[in-house]
Parts: sequence; C-alpha cells; structure tokens
Amino acid sequence: MKGTDMAKVAFLGLGVMGFPMAGHLVKKGGHDVTVYNRTAAKAKSWADQFGGRTAATPAEAAKDQDFVMACVGNDHDLRAVTTGDDGAFAAMKSGAIFVDHTTASAEVARELDAAATKAGFAFIDAPVSGGQAGAENGVLTVMCGGSDGAYAKAEPVIASYARMCKLLGPAGSGQLTKMVNQICIAGLVQGLSEGIHFAKKAGLDVNAVIDTISKGAAQSWQMENRHKTMNDGKYDFGFAVEWMRKDLSICLAESRRNGASLPVTALVDAFYAEVEKIGGRRWDTSSLLARLER
Repeated sequence: MKGTDMAKVAFLGLGVMGFPMAGHLVKKGGHDVTVYNRTAAKAKSWADQFGGRTAATPAEAAKDQDFVMACVGNDHDLRAVTTGDDGAFAAMKSGAIFVDHTTASAEVARELDAAATKAGFAFIDAPVSGGQAGAENGVLTVMCGGSDGAYAKAEPVIASYARMCKLLGPAGSGQLTKMVNQICIAGLVQGLSEGIHFAKKAGLDVNAVIDTISKGAAQSWQMENRHKTMNDGKYDFGFAVEWMRKDLSICLAESRRNGASLPVTALVDAFYAEVEKIGGRRWDTSSLLARLER
C-alpha cells in the first residue's frame, strides 16, 4: 500500500507489540499514523522515533481516521479504549474500520462488533501470534473475525506487520482461533520440557538429541527456537508466563461455554501457576522445564 493508497490510521496501545507494529505502519506501509498510549511518554518516544503524531485520548486519536488499530492488555483495557470515557468508538467516522489486535475473549469481540455496527463502522477482531520478535520484524500471524468487506479493506494495512493474515469467520472467530493456537502451544511446550528433562536424567547430550529428533515427526517451532535456552535454564526470551495464563484462562472459560474438553490445557495452566509461585511470572513460556528441575 504505497503512495495514493496511504491511509489515515490511529494505533492505540504501544506495549512490546504495539510499539513496533505502529512503526511498521509508517515505515513499511507509508501510512499517516496517530498514536495513543496510556503512558504519554511512551507515545512521545514513539513519535520521536517514527515521526507520527500523538493524541491525548483514544477518542482524539480515532477522530477522522480510516482505520483504528488497538493492541492492549485484556478485555477490561479494550473496553476502556473503545467504549469507555474518551473511548475511540464515540469519535469514529461512518465507514471506518476498527481492528483489535488484543488477545481477548470472543465475547468482548462480539459485543464490540455489535456496538460498531450500530454506530455505522466496522469491527475486526484480529489477535496476533509471533511474539515480540514477530512484531519487531513485521512477520506476525494475524487471525481475523469480521465481515468480508471490512476485512478486504483492512488486510493491506495489516500487511505492514503481518506475514500471514486470514479471515476465519464472523466476529469472535479471530479470538477463537487464537485460543486454538494457545491450546496447541501449551501441550507442545510441556511435551518438550518433559523430553529435555528425560534426556538429562538419561545422561544424553540434549543438543545432540534435539538436533536429531527435530528432523523428524517431533519437530516444532518451540523445539527449533527454545531447546537451547531451555537446556541452559534461560527463560527471558519472549512471551511471559503471566500473559500465557491470561490467555489459557480465556481458553478454559470458552471451553466451559462450548463444551470442549481441554484436560491437558487445564493441567498445563496449573503447571504455569506453579512456575509463577517459584518466581517465574515474567519468565517466558518455555520455563515449564524449571518446574521439573526443582
């Protein structure tokens, strides 16, 4: 999307994900970007680096924009920047599109979609996977829920920081797909932790073992990218345990609604609770191994 395709975009939330994502909208997308962050100093620092504008409230950021992107902490934060006091929804123009990159509940996605439709603009729930590195390198996977028409307009803008972007169904479908993503990761990380733990107890060379089995059916992103740091007992590489627990609580709550059975996910969430108790709230998700090695 270059030149004449430049869009007016607001970005709400400049955390470890939002900060680089908003930067890519300027650098790669060539868009006109206004940012809002709860801590104003962070917004100023972003503007100093990327040259966009800052706004004092979500409403001010959203006014007259074609697209408003958000990436905040949870359902509560999302409601605050959308329908709360000085929230973006009250200021959005007719025909605009709100794209939410927060990992939140499918429930809040449907609620905000209904509010947006009533107000005359579109809403897309678009949680992301790929972590801080994915955001910084502009190669996130984006899972979307919403209407075909709104998605078709938003996709070229989202492309500024995405490697993969797909519409998976109506509002809430993006969040449900992110839940599937986290359910799969939870089981994989626990399996990898047990494998490394077993290899150590068996007196094997862990790196040699993984180098061999990663060429076969056991291969996974976690194995390729985390086995060395796990073996070294280093857990400061990416997505924090406390955030994973937030995501798994969303998965487990949704499973109670839809009747899905998630025994392994529930067990791994309990294991992460133990990791938190031994001081690992901010460790990355591969720290399940630390629990086995106490």
